[in-house]
Amino acid sequence: MFDIFRKHTKIMMVLLVLLIIPSFVLFGIDGYQKMNQTDTIVAKVGAIEITQAQWDAAHKNDVDRLRASRPELDVKLFDSPQARYATLERLVRDTVLQVAAEKSSLITSDARLARFLQEDPTIASLRRADGKLDMERYRQLAASQGLTPEGFENTVRQDISKQQVEAGVIQTGLLTTAPADVALNAFFERREIQVVNFLARDYAATVNPSDADLEAFYQANVSQFKAPEQAQVEYVVLDIDAVKKDIKVPEADLRSYYEQNVARLSGNEERRASHILINAPKDAPAPQREKAKAQAESLLQTVRAAPDSFADVAKKNSQDAGSAPKGGDLDYFGRGAMVKPFEDAVFAMKKGSISELVESDFGYHIIKLTDVKEPKQRSFDELRPGIESDLKNQQAQRKFAEVAELFTNTVYEQSDSLKPVADKLGLEVKTVAAVTRQPAPGASGVLASEKFLAALFAADSIEKKRNTEAVETAVNQLAAGRVITYNPVKTLTLAEVRQQVRDGVVAARATELAKKEGAEKMALWQKAPEKAVLPSALTVARDQMQNLPAQIVTAALRADAKALPVWQGVDLGSAGYAVVRTNKVVPRDEASQPTAAQDRAQYSQWWTAAEAGAYYASLKEKFKVAFLVSQPSQNVTTLP
Repeated sequence: MFDIFRKHTKIMMVLLVLLIIPSFVLFGIDGYQKMNQTDTIVAKVGAIEITQAQWDAAHKNDVDRLRASRPELDVKLFDSPQARYATLERLVRDTVLQVAAEKSSLITSDARLARFLQEDPTIASLRRADGKLDMERYRQLAASQGLTPEGFENTVRQDISKQQVEAGVIQTGLLTTAPADVALNAFFERREIQVVNFLARDYAATVNPSDADLEAFYQANVSQFKAPEQAQVEYVVLDIDAVKKDIKVPEADLRSYYEQNVARLSGNEERRASHILINAPKDAPAPQREKAKAQAESLLQTVRAAPDSFADVAKKNSQDAGSAPKGGDLDYFGRGAMVKPFEDAVFAMKKGSISELVESDFGYHIIKLTDVKEPKQRSFDELRPGIESDLKNQQAQRKFAEVAELFTNTVYEQSDSLKPVADKLGLEVKTVAAVTRQPAPGASGVLASEKFLAALFAADSIEKKRNTEAVETAVNQLAAGRVITYNPVKTLTLAEVRQQVRDGVVAARATELAKKEGAEKMALWQKAPEKAVLPSALTVARDQMQNLPAQIVTAALRADAKALPVWQGVDLGSAGYAVVRTNKVVPRDEASQPTAAQDRAQYSQWWTAAEAGAYYASLKEKFKVAFLVSQPSQNVTTLP
């Protein structure tokens, strides 16, 4: 489609200049840039519009956060249409809740914001030993989300307001025991049944189809016997590793980095302590806390008078069940492992000393510092491989954008081959046969990317065999490919699929025979139950399937309890047929259910979640939510 540009480059340049310069004069540079922006509207919340650009940016932020927090995950898993649509749904939900908060005047005050930030574990981890917030690390936390500290706080403020919108539903979603037990007893009800199976596989040996049978089945199901379109393709991939392999870090830079970061790279100080704990939860009544404090002060006087008795006193008196048997020993730990008051005390003590009383949310502690493990400074040679890898990664990240532009331009400008870009950037051209439009089961790398496969199977790519554009297949990864040979969808002949057709005929006939005999037996046994030869009874429930198909258990539980015993015929689909005799109801023995309280709590959560979902649905209707893009199917189907 770009042949005219390639053949008449000079003419097209003149035309472009004549068209573009007046646009700058009429609209200005800013207007011209805005014309380039992706402003397609993908969803609306009333008058508020969510654009494609906002959607793309939000999804990229989600993927970046996942990549930072869970580096072991393959972020390409989140590049599917379903994952992208989930991001759009989240954007819409956030917008709905924000609008609802504003309409209800649910404003988060400065005091509430400050209290929330103080209690947040992530923010707490940024505090220095003196308890003050490390502002540099705080700025880094905000920057990791693309925000200033003020922007981060505003985001948190909005999140708190949005939480208040649903809080009225969620916090009042309490269900009393009686209705919960009615539902749970019905759900967990058990029934005694006897089952006779008539399985298709047991009848397969009796089926011997003729050639005419095979021909008739083939003609009736010809759409099932198609070979999918396939292509032989070649492709190249540009990623961080490809950029990194050409980077050389000078020895002087490695040594300079070592000297500046040796303390951090060598590890952190660890301390070993023992403690005696007297429990006094922060929400306990004042008299109880005073009594606990008095007991702790008495024990403190005891160990101060005889420091060597600390372990024995801890064994006899400490209320920390985990450490008391070990004389209060907590082993070695670093900063961030203990609650803040405890940690502050430990890291301010000298080896062998005993603390004053330390109050935490758990109660009162008496601490003895038993050892200090200073980090051992590691040599340059020990750390050199890691330092070199870190610096190469940093440089590769900075250089990737430059190389990516060269990659993109080259695959476009020399579109009849991938060899020029491979030679220029030192990439490998890979060739793969039998590539299909959808990712093959177990596919990995760029061939698992639906976006890349869509570019390969675009009409222009198939017809002209030119390079695809550079496609972003993962974070910091571009790929380009070209079709070498293409085979469209074709119907396979009966000779090519004869065995497959025969298997289909045998399976269908065997299923018919199984269902026929099963239905006949059920009719007979309903009239003359004494003629039935039944296996031993089983007790089944929704959570006790006894390795039976779900259709059998569902049928048994749906049988009218007042009419038992009941005979039922259960269609098992292609597997065959089953005759089920449901004998009696076996009530749920609540006394034997060790998880009864947990079940009620879980049911209450389900009920609350359902109410919250219904409330959100009403808000969507109230604020006129409209999705302007289609929701992708949850299951990706592939041709046989």
